[in-house]
Amino acid sequence: MQKNILFFLFPIFLVLSLFSCSSQKNSFTNRLYHNTTARFNAYYYANEKILELEGKIREEYQEDYSQVLPVFYPIDSSTIEANEALLEEAREMASKAIDWHKISKWVDPSYFLIGKVDYYKGQFEEAQNTFKYLNVNSEQDEVRHKALIQLLKSFVDLGQFEDANFVIDYLSKETSISRENKKFLYKTLAYYYETRGETDMIVPSIFKALELSNDKAEISRMHFMLGQMYQNAGLDAFAYEYYQKALTGSPNYERTFFAQLYSQQVAELEKSKDLKRVRDYYDELYKDNKNVDFRDVILFEKGRFEKKQGNLEEAIRLYSLAVKEPGENERQKGYIYQELSEIYLHEKEDFLKTKYYLDSALEKFKETDRNYADLASKKEVFDQYAKNYELLTRNDSLIRLSRLSPEEQEKFVSNYLEKEEERLILEAELANKKENTGIFENLLAFGGAGGSATSSFYWDNPTAIQRGALEFNRVWGNRPLTDNWRRSNRSFQDNESSESFSPQIRETEEAPEDSLASTPISTLPDKASLLSQIPNEPETREMMEAEMEDAYFNLGKLLYFDLKQPEKAIGYLEKLIQEFPQTPKKPEAYYTLYLASQELNTNPQIYFELLNAEFPNSQFTKSINNPDQVSGSQANIESGENYKEAYVYFQNREYATARSIIRETLNRYPLTKNTDRLLLLDIMISGKLESLELYKERLQGYLQQAKDEKLLDFAEELLKAVSGDGENDIDNEPEESEDDAMSTEVNEEDPADSLSNSPYQENKGQTHIFILPMDADLAENVGDLTAALESFHAENYPNQRLRTGTIAISRELSILIISPFPNAAKSMEYKDAFLNSFNIDSLPEEIKNSSFVISIENFQQLNKRKDIDEYRSFYENAY
Repeated sequence: MQKNILFFLFPIFLVLSLFSCSSQKNSFTNRLYHNTTARFNAYYYANEKILELEGKIREEYQEDYSQVLPVFYPIDSSTIEANEALLEEAREMASKAIDWHKISKWVDPSYFLIGKVDYYKGQFEEAQNTFKYLNVNSEQDEVRHKALIQLLKSFVDLGQFEDANFVIDYLSKETSISRENKKFLYKTLAYYYETRGETDMIVPSIFKALELSNDKAEISRMHFMLGQMYQNAGLDAFAYEYYQKALTGSPNYERTFFAQLYSQQVAELEKSKDLKRVRDYYDELYKDNKNVDFRDVILFEKGRFEKKQGNLEEAIRLYSLAVKEPGENERQKGYIYQELSEIYLHEKEDFLKTKYYLDSALEKFKETDRNYADLASKKEVFDQYAKNYELLTRNDSLIRLSRLSPEEQEKFVSNYLEKEEERLILEAELANKKENTGIFENLLAFGGAGGSATSSFYWDNPTAIQRGALEFNRVWGNRPLTDNWRRSNRSFQDNESSESFSPQIRETEEAPEDSLASTPISTLPDKASLLSQIPNEPETREMMEAEMEDAYFNLGKLLYFDLKQPEKAIGYLEKLIQEFPQTPKKPEAYYTLYLASQELNTNPQIYFELLNAEFPNSQFTKSINNPDQVSGSQANIESGENYKEAYVYFQNREYATARSIIRETLNRYPLTKNTDRLLLLDIMISGKLESLELYKERLQGYLQQAKDEKLLDFAEELLKAVSGDGENDIDNEPEESEDDAMSTEVNEEDPADSLSNSPYQENKGQTHIFILPMDADLAENVGDLTAALESFHAENYPNQRLRTGTIAISRELSILIISPFPNAAKSMEYKDAFLNSFNIDSLPEEIKNSSFVISIENFQQLNKRKDIDEYRSFYENAY
């Protein structure tokens, strides 16, 4: 009995003694106490808060199974903001573990948690400093490695690939990395390659992570990712295998649905010749009540199948039904609208509907979605097309109406309203009587037919509702919804707004009905509001005709340069010249017609002759007369340098010399980013050397043709200075505006802007190659040079594993390649070392100095184009 009492009291005495322990005294009992308390109290609760947040990030992220799943769940700032308290609690508890238990082994893990708190709050600099501190100061390899991997992930998040490469290299030399950290490392490497777009490298990293994972849900998700990547690569057998594996591990129903759907696609549906069986498969999926939330996906996938069979109209019908299906995933609707925009762009060549479907697609995507930026960029072109097309059709219709007598105008508008009323009633009847011939129509409820056109109850009869709305509109007009609308003694606050809606009369080219929100009841404008839009005043007609002139020109250029439709471009530009023979845009219109006709091989000589006959001194004429001219970035650079030189002579009043340089430049480089500036400087010189009338005439012509807004504003000021009442003085030029518009500093940026026209793309984070061009003599003795370089590398770059090789660009020219370098900065560092420290008698300084660096992607272009001078022009601006 006494022995049992002592056994019971001993733990109590021990606990009491431990509570008196100091947080500094490094004794066995002290360490035991602080390790136990830190681990199971402060650190435990801090870690639980972080895990809870990560669980919410997973739960609130909506997987997009139409795209390859991301390696890590993206972090939504709204999720972080909603769970700010969790992060603060985690920071508080981790700080207590550090402050109260300084001699415990849970101090460094607690610092790591504080780093993660900063990471999730977007305080990357503080987080990275914490992870770096742990790498340097922690004696626990487990914590050091975890901190380094989290540091690597933050570098990838921020696109700091040079720093990421350093961490990867550092970790590759580390030993004894734990199983859990290895899994985290391989997933982070997959994320690194995903962010850089190096798809082929993602798969090996995912495989490594799979080998180390014990989490069934995580394994299922990674299997699904592998299935998607193999399907995209056309390796259907592998894709099927991994989609089937994704079904294990109790995935949620959504992933199960997509895994089954995609595995059927790669196994049978894409290859089956039994089209009825494939269609029946989709029908059965649609009927299954478990798939109600995925009916838009099923319709979309069936539409894609029909499109592959060449049944374009059926595909469009299915896509149109798919967007009407309810669904929780808004992105799916975005993909449907995007697919419709592609059909109307490439198959139908209906650019107006393309624009409206792109609008709808963008509404369904978030700015952070992968394809948002690409769609937004594409939409800009179609916005311009729609703006000009709709303006043209509207103005053309209204101007034609303005040529009728008042009686004819009134009759036309009455007929128009009558036809529109008939159309709206017919649409209401069709919507109500529409037969449901298949399961892909909206299914009728069991037990009744619902509302019908013959229903006696008003609100069950859409046709009656539409007729009532039109009748109300005919009697009372298109009134806004207000109280007391029929009372004649309404207070002044209830009066209708003087700005009422006024729809346009135009051709029946409309936005696609599926892409716009529609209301069940449509109303028509009244006759007076439509008649008021007809431009019966000459001034209004002139303004609308000027708008049409611009629209014809803009559409012609958009169709040729942006939409690659030379035949349609010719139609609009010829119409421009036919309708507006005196247009100042005629030289550029002829030039674009020449290019489009040349592309179609339809007698471009006509426009060549017209340009030379009507506009012999135009820059567009000079351009086609000199087809072998230097163009692109090189022309922009050289013309810019010449402009600077001419401007200095102009400022020094050496006008003849300045004019000589300008005209020689315009002859040699007719169309560059500096053309408008050179032309205006030439006009300013004519103001100094020639008559006032010629100066004013040239300024007026310039205002009609130039495009640069600053230059146009300055030219207007020049014209005002010599066109007002009183004494005209050419020397009274607006100096402040001249400094702004004509400054050579503005021009210095132009060559850089021309990079967008280059076949090469700037990507300094990509792997780079060092290149040394060699003539035939040096290439014959390349062995000596290679041996010298290997010695140079062994001495200066022993750990970089640099490789050398040669490729023949032409009979006269070969290149020596040294690779790889992780990014542009490292390759440029190597180039500096090569120029300053590498010496061999057989390598002249001139050839050494001709060396350059290039990204892997751009090297593929260079190897295809074989034009080193072209790449060098890009290189001199980009590096």
